[in-house]
Amino acid sequence: MQKAENIPVFRLNTGANMPAVGLGVYQMPDGPLTRRAVDYALRCGYRHIDTAMIYRNETSVGQAVNASFVAREDLFITTKLWNSDQGYEQTIRAFQASLQRLNLSYIDLYLIHWPVHGKRKDSWKALETLYQEGKCRAIGVSNYMTTHLDELLGYCRVMPAVNQIELHPFLYRTRAGIVELCRRSGILPVAYSPLTKATRLRDERLVKMAAVYGKSPARILLRWALQQGFAPIPKSSSPARIAENIDVFDFTISPEDMEVLNAMDENLTTGWDPSEVL
Repeated sequence: MQKAENIPVFRLNTGANMPAVGLGVYQMPDGPLTRRAVDYALRCGYRHIDTAMIYRNETSVGQAVNASFVAREDLFITTKLWNSDQGYEQTIRAFQASLQRLNLSYIDLYLIHWPVHGKRKDSWKALETLYQEGKCRAIGVSNYMTTHLDELLGYCRVMPAVNQIELHPFLYRTRAGIVELCRRSGILPVAYSPLTKATRLRDERLVKMAAVYGKSPARILLRWALQQGFAPIPKSSSPARIAENIDVFDFTISPEDMEVLNAMDENLTTGWDPSEVL
């Protein structure tokens, strides 16, 4: 198991430190499974847990966090605003509801989950209010493509700290424009579905490279993300995989092999594709 103090962090533009690898809990049911997964992840050295209102498991995440041996100030908890809650007043209410379900006094990172047409500006202004009131340590967005982020940068008073999007070698060059915009703007790209939801873990090129490094294909994908400057949030409820997914700091992929991975792009989206949202 990793020692939490040995896990690198990304310094966000607010000054907050985000652990380099987090546990995603998408599609985990509210209840014992989620509580056990979060508890085991914390024992493995994770300090970043990524949830959302629409995952319907904030209560279980909060229960595991509050029952853990880890001090609150050493944890980094992310949750997200869902589409049906967007708009200024609705966002404020939704944040308070998430905070109550998590049973926390503040959120480390609050994200707009999806770029809902016509409501993005008011929702962002609400996030700025929450940040300025100290109710969250950082604010950001998720699934924002270049058009959405350009729009946001035109009116925001507080810069988004992160943009959480699907990122892996099989989608890398397709997403090059939004990644570059994030980098130029000091916004950290957070990679969800960094393991392609297991759809490419048996790719022959990936398997061959993993054998050369003596690592699993999953570790190669996570290490690729880290070396690109992305913060991956792999999802798993399996103790073995939870432990494996944070054991990625003892090797480096060569520049040549990084280029091989970069060239694997096939515009693979394993979930939502926000590129056509107005």
